[in-house]
Amino acid sequence: MTQQLPVIVAGGGIGGLAAALALVRQGFTVKVLEQSPQIGEIGAGIQLGPNAFHAFDALGVGEKARSRAVFTDEMVMHDALDETLVGRIATGEAFRQRFGNPYAVIHRVDVHLSLLEGAQETGKVEFLTSTRAVHVEQDDTGVTVIDQNGQQHRGLALIGADGVKSVVRQQYVNDPPRVTGHVVYRSVIDRSDFPADLQWNAASIWVGPNCHLVHYPLRGGEQYNVVVTFHSREQEEWGVTEGSREEVQSYFQGICPKARQLIDLPKQWKRWATADREPIGQWSFGRATLLGDAAHPTTQYLAQGACMALEDAVTLGEALRKCNNDFIKAFDLYQKSRVARTARIVLSAREMGRIYHAKGVERLVRNELWKGRTQDRFYDAMEWLYGWNVGNCLAKD
Repeated sequence: MTQQLPVIVAGGGIGGLAAALALVRQGFTVKVLEQSPQIGEIGAGIQLGPNAFHAFDALGVGEKARSRAVFTDEMVMHDALDETLVGRIATGEAFRQRFGNPYAVIHRVDVHLSLLEGAQETGKVEFLTSTRAVHVEQDDTGVTVIDQNGQQHRGLALIGADGVKSVVRQQYVNDPPRVTGHVVYRSVIDRSDFPADLQWNAASIWVGPNCHLVHYPLRGGEQYNVVVTFHSREQEEWGVTEGSREEVQSYFQGICPKARQLIDLPKQWKRWATADREPIGQWSFGRATLLGDAAHPTTQYLAQGACMALEDAVTLGEALRKCNNDFIKAFDLYQKSRVARTARIVLSAREMGRIYHAKGVERLVRNELWKGRTQDRFYDAMEWLYGWNVGNCLAKD
């Protein structure tokens, strides 16, 4: 009877679907509890490093994701005040040879769709929408997840992939978020409305005092992702709201006309007041564990949030394989394999935000940081991040 129970995944986002795929590949059936009325994704563009494509391949959806991605020629950073080129990293053939996979940009919806199609094709993933996990109980043979309507869902184990405001994390850890005071505005612009002199096949960032702007192509270059970030004058509360064109305009005085075009474009903005949490050393609790933003919410400055959730899912599957599907042992190995790496992402993203937003003399230091650096030296510096793959994902005993 026990073996017929599914594994329960709280959350039907990128992390939850990736976890479901990893679990099915280990022979389990899966029940996904999603609080929204439908399984879907919101948001705009995201960036995918080679590590994300290693994860897609391990989950069996590599070709789906590749078919929807735009492969960039480079990553490029300019100073938003005077257009100075700060750094340029080629992401063409030499980059692919070094890391075994490309760098790409993609609409968040297309990542989610690739994983959803993969999960649906297995026939082993059940989706329950409008269902939010509110409490977890455990015993020796499984878990019982109680939803907002008092319904009970019995499973072998629980993966808490319920996002930055995770209920599962709240029950087991109950730590406060760290609100950054940084506000992110995101929009997607049709190519016909996007400035011709910025239509680069690149992940591009303009860095300025207490602010930065990002743009890159999506969906075969038919659309462009635009993201602007600034330090808020207000006391911020973590969450997403409709944005105001006037607010964005008020924060970008003094930046060069070329970059300024970006904030004049969108007719509609979504506004994110961002937060992360302090890294924790334990996120597995008996037959329950955390995954993705529930485990290690991070700011966006390394463009690694979705990539880390994908890595988590693959590592979880590998840990189950190595531990012969013993959940207690596997969750411990999974956690041991992920804690330091994901904490490094959270802390490095904070530091990268400081570098992006440097002002005064710090800005001058930032602009000198990478002068004369060869592509090979850039790649060496990225090895820790992009060198991850299914073969090296588990902690060594």
